[in-house]
Amino acid sequence: MRPNDGDGPTSPSDPIAERWSDTRHPGAVEEWVFAAWTPDADLGVLSGHRIVGTTAWYWAALARAGRPLLHITDFEVPVRADPFIVKGEAMWAEHFRDAPMEQWSVGNETYASALDDPDDALGRAYGIPTPIAFDLEWYAVAQPTAIEHGYDQAGVVHGAIEILGESTTELAEIPARRWHRWIDAGAGRRLGPIALPRAVAHTGLRAPFVFPDRTVLDPVLTPSGWRSLPHHSGEM
Repeated sequence: MRPNDGDGPTSPSDPIAERWSDTRHPGAVEEWVFAAWTPDADLGVLSGHRIVGTTAWYWAALARAGRPLLHITDFEVPVRADPFIVKGEAMWAEHFRDAPMEQWSVGNETYASALDDPDDALGRAYGIPTPIAFDLEWYAVAQPTAIEHGYDQAGVVHGAIEILGESTTELAEIPARRWHRWIDAGAGRRLGPIALPRAVAHTGLRAPFVFPDRTVLDPVLTPSGWRSLPHHSGEM
């Protein structure tokens, strides 16, 4: 087992230690999302999971220029004793905190659905089952920034993505970001999709998702990272 002790600095003068934590907040609806992209916007990766009661939602995507979108969702995964391991039918994924507020491992081994048209991800997402595996490391390059219900943080990613029948895709220090949000699960409260900056132009690669609460995340890739399409408000 890799080390996973502590939450970083605990000095009372440290606002990050006082307000934010990389660990699970018991009783909350909670979400971790990781994203990375190449500076030419020819490749983008997303990986996220949310805990809703005793169930975990998991979603991930690999978008590449000239290739089908590789789309992964499983919204009925039982929450394990270690909430950062998401293990469903024919699917394993992990968001593992190696160093608080500094380093995470992002991995999976599963089947993606290969979609020629990203809009298919907004429906049944039927496509060719494609074995895929992420083996990525996320490193912080800045302090977190407060957002509604949590924080986001700039970083870089390096590692590899393997797809059956293809050469391994190697990623070296590409731009990245992560989001960590949580909200009291009482009184029917819920988290919407992460709020991305609006895209000025939206001809880039897309990686849409529809969640069980019918909210929609429809990001488009730009050289500055993942952005939101202007005609989507985050709700269907």
